[in-house]
Amino acid sequence: MSDLAGDARTWSPVAPEAARLLAVSALLEGRDRAEVAALFKVSVRAVDNWWARWQAGGRDALLSRPRGRRAGEHQVLSEVEQAAVRQAVLDHIPCDLGLSGQLWARGLIGELIFRLHRVRFTEPGLGKYLKRWGLTFQRPDKRAVEQDAEAVRVWHEETWPAIRAKANAEKGEVLADQVGICSDQVTGRTWGAKGTTPVVRRTGNRFSVNAMSAISTKGRMHFMVFTESFDAKVMCRFLARLVGSFDHKVHLIVDRHSAHRSKVVRAWLSRHKDQVELHFLPSYSPELNPDELVNADLKRSLPHTHRARNQPELAAETRRFFRRRQRQPHIVRGYFGGRHVRYVIDE
Repeated sequence: MSDLAGDARTWSPVAPEAARLLAVSALLEGRDRAEVAALFKVSVRAVDNWWARWQAGGRDALLSRPRGRRAGEHQVLSEVEQAAVRQAVLDHIPCDLGLSGQLWARGLIGELIFRLHRVRFTEPGLGKYLKRWGLTFQRPDKRAVEQDAEAVRVWHEETWPAIRAKANAEKGEVLADQVGICSDQVTGRTWGAKGTTPVVRRTGNRFSVNAMSAISTKGRMHFMVFTESFDAKVMCRFLARLVGSFDHKVHLIVDRHSAHRSKVVRAWLSRHKDQVELHFLPSYSPELNPDELVNADLKRSLPHTHRARNQPELAAETRRFFRRRQRQPHIVRGYFGGRHVRYVIDE
């Protein structure tokens, strides 16, 4: 008990709990209340209070409890008001509600609360509310304003299930997209000294190559790298190479690029209708195409390799990327696990 001697106000947070337990133990041994109070340098009234708590609740009643308000107590906004603000943030962008911009920051949420409820919050205080509401600061997805939500719904609920059923019956399922690579593109991040922006050395010449790829849920990847502009002739050449790799019909999911819908491509498809069929995504909906993730992977990977100094080097680097992915079917299958394209593998 000597370790707890001294003014109770100087005890560590754990000491009061130990003192209460030891004081009650001393009382149970028959010591006088005043003697126990003198030993622990507290009032007799405090000792009586500890004894009453022990009699009412036993040892647990003497244990320390967290100080301060419980989470959610004495909040400035009621639960109903909080729910209304939270839903407004989730359902609208700031400019919808007469504020500036399209992205919610704590300052704008605070302004919204003031307009609705005439209450001002500090940013740290507002941050506690946001955390309690289950909101986090995130990088938003981009969507074209021209996108037709009804067309996307039909694709998910009607078009894609019909394509999948047909492709499964014919044992063919391939998705494709056209991507472009530019010599002066710098993507990704690197470490550097704080306050000093790292420098990436590259050629001052601009050049580019194009690439098309097709991936399947079985982990297969087919690609073609070319230097000319993407047009109907290139599309037909890619289709010819693609169907030559399969012994069953190919169902190709593509965007609505003009080359995909051209007369030349339609004529080619009519001559090979037993080998390949195109299915068009809703307009302005690239996020529905799993091959867009191949595009992103390619553009992230190229800066980690040798920086191309001319078009042939860039084409060679691009081919190396695709050939590497062809040997990594687990990565190809992983493209279909993206949040917006998981519908491809979900039954």
